[in-house]
Amino acid sequence: MNKHDLCCIGHITLDKVVTPQRSVFMPGGTSFYLSHAIRHLNNFDYSLVTAIGASEMNVANDLRAKGIDVTVLPSCHSVYFENIYGENSNARTQRVLAKADPFTIEQLKHVEAKIFHLGALLSDDFSLDVVKFLSQKGLVSVDSQGYLREVRDKQVFPVDWKEKTEALKHVHFLKANEYEMEVLTGYKDVASAADKLSEWGVKEVIITLGNMGSVLYDGHTFYSIPAYQPREITDTTGCGDTYMAGYLYQRAKGASMEESGHFAAALSTLKIEHSGPVCATTEDVRHCIRTAGKRYPEW
Repeated sequence: MNKHDLCCIGHITLDKVVTPQRSVFMPGGTSFYLSHAIRHLNNFDYSLVTAIGASEMNVANDLRAKGIDVTVLPSCHSVYFENIYGENSNARTQRVLAKADPFTIEQLKHVEAKIFHLGALLSDDFSLDVVKFLSQKGLVSVDSQGYLREVRDKQVFPVDWKEKTEALKHVHFLKANEYEMEVLTGYKDVASAADKLSEWGVKEVIITLGNMGSVLYDGHTFYSIPAYQPREITDTTGCGDTYMAGYLYQRAKGASMEESGHFAAALSTLKIEHSGPVCATTEDVRHCIRTAGKRYPEW
């Protein structure tokens, strides 16, 4: 069976975004944004495994029409997020109106890849056993965000990752932002948090700091990665997923951590300049790295 360079496993969501001006329905989720970012990059064997309800099948079919290898697993429902914004756009009320079925070992037995990126949206999307199983087949990459969200009666609550110390032994790449790293480790400073995550077993720690850049750590060396300045800020949704698309794309192709970080940061900048999923090519990213202003993280 073909061993893909990268396989993203995660739910495509139905997102309802409510603002004082209007309500908009759109697809979303790690798997959606990452898949769109990857498809424009050169010479890469990528696949997506998702679980959605019938209502989102058109989104999967659209990805297939764009040349993405998509496997759809059965699920009674798609994940349905409702995000309500008031006059203050930074204040959000979030509910989960429907959940998709978790991924199981049985469903993933025949999936082969060098890297598996787990796009968890909620804390129970991937069990510890699934993480262990996939780590025996390839390198596991995790975005910590989903593991820190739990749904109770449609309300979303922040939680710690209960099995983190056992699960992280099997995780090669871990992405967290400054809030998530503090929840996971108890540390507010990047160096201490990254060192703790490395101590728990993560081989490549990726800390994103928004428009302040990002920091990478391999257990020995820290790499400060700049944020490339966007020409305009249009849409930041899916920025972290886009960063991981660029980073894993480069690492799978043999680039260094530092080079991969620069590529990921530039791809994220191109996402910010664009409404919806990014559609930048590899050359677009190289051009951004050469020409955009840089802001290095202070930590």
